[in-house]
This record gives sequence, C-alpha cells and structure tokens, in this order.
Amino acid sequence: MIATSDDPRIRLAHHFLGAVEIAPDAVLPPRVVRLEAVDGRHFIAKQHAERDRYAGELHAYGAWSTHLTGHAPKLVGRDDDTLTLLLTALSGDRADTVAPGSPEEELAHHEAGHVLGKLHRATSMPQGGAVGAALAERFQSWIDRAVHTDLIDTAEENLLKHHAAILGNSRMDSAVCHLDYQPRNWLIGDTFGICDFEHMRHDARVRDFARLEFRRWQAVPHLRTAFFDGYGRPPNDTERRLLESFGAIEAATALVKGHQENDPALSEHGRTVLSRLT
Repeated sequence: MIATSDDPRIRLAHHFLGAVEIAPDAVLPPRVVRLEAVDGRHFIAKQHAERDRYAGELHAYGAWSTHLTGHAPKLVGRDDDTLTLLLTALSGDRADTVAPGSPEEELAHHEAGHVLGKLHRATSMPQGGAVGAALAERFQSWIDRAVHTDLIDTAEENLLKHHAAILGNSRMDSAVCHLDYQPRNWLIGDTFGICDFEHMRHDARVRDFARLEFRRWQAVPHLRTAFFDGYGRPPNDTERRLLESFGAIEAATALVKGHQENDPALSEHGRTVLSRLT
C-alpha cells in the first residue's frame, strides 16, 4: 500500500526517500512503522512522545553509533518539530521471538554480550564516586514515589534505602550504556543488531546487565554464561554485589511504572524482584 498519510513519520520518509509503502510488522510498537522505498530498501520511522527521549536517541546516533557499526541502524533523517526519526531497518527477527531453550536463544545472548562489550570498552571511563552518587539520588526519587503511592511498606522502603546507600558510597566504572538491553531490542539476522537508543547515556557499566539478570538469567543461568562468554569476562565479586543493588532499582521502577501505566505484569515483576533482595 502506497503511504500518503499526513502522519509525521510518513511525511519525513517522503522528504528523504520519495514514495514509500507501509510494510506491516506486527512486533513493532504503535509509534514505530516499517516502510519500504521504491528500490526495495526498508526503513524505520519512529515518533517520540517525549522530547527528552527524542533528544537522547538523536544524540546517541550522533555520538556513539560509530562504536556499533554493522550492529545498529543508521540515522537517515529527523524532524525536531514532530520528534520523529527516520532510520535504516536492520534485517532479522527480534530475539524475544525465538523459542525459549533453543540454540538460537543461547547464540543471541552470546552475540549480545559481544556487541555490548565492544560498546563498553570503547567508551569506558575510570572508577569514580560521581556515578554512584547520581544513581543513588535518582533511585531515592523512585523510592519516594513508591512510598507516596503506598506501593511499599516501611520494611521494604528501608531495604531499598539500604541499597541506595550502597550505590551512593560505591566507586564504579562507567561507560555508555544502552539501559534497556534485553531481547526485544535485539535482532537476529545475517548480523546481530540492536535498536532503541532512547535511554542510552553514560552510566554505571554494570547497570546494563540488570534487566537481563532480573528478567531472564536467574531462571535460565546458562544464558548468563553465554552472554559473558561473548562479553569477554564475567562480573567480579564487587560487580555482582552491585548488581544486587541495581536489582533494587529495577524493583522500584517496575512497581512505580506498573502502577502508573496500569500494567499488572510489570508490577508483579517489581514485586518478585523486591522479594528476592537481601
């Protein structure tokens, strides 16, 4: 179907590509559309709802995509007024669509570790206390929101504050982090690809493992092994302890966002992670 919509994503594509057709893709979220140009090439047009997310993703493509050459989309065009990006489309299937327990799933985690390791090594910064202090401050704001909406009791609040203090008093190395690094943002094709850079920024390097640890690896530990085989090394003892505190952030943010977005599955995930913390 030839796309002639007034949709800002289509208008942006027309400006840079000429005539395009919408290519149905059931796994894409509503704000993202796959398009096919007349020469058969595929592109992704994405409209952000929030300006800071748009600015963050735009900055990521300009500043750090060079470290992910061959593994990340390329920025084709932008519209600052409508918060819309036009990107090349990576080939392949989303990694969260492969069969659980399959060799393809294990290979995806190995490749994910390899690509993330390249990004972290290329952008690493020495250990310091500023990263931990900033994390603790942001974490405290999530704790306050959870308390304000009666999502946690006093004992749980104290447990989360304990982990905030650990982060605030820790020296940790930092790197450019994806911060939503999980199979739904990986593509398995001729090469391994990653997408969705709206959260990407300099942060504590270990934090990039948290979603995988608390959403997948604890149930299937051989995927953790495959990932770190690709990454180049496993976390050391100090990093494993820090990962527990990043799990506390995962719990608090999932509880608050699950409540805000009326997402029972996300709320239950936050409750599960919180129950595992010590």
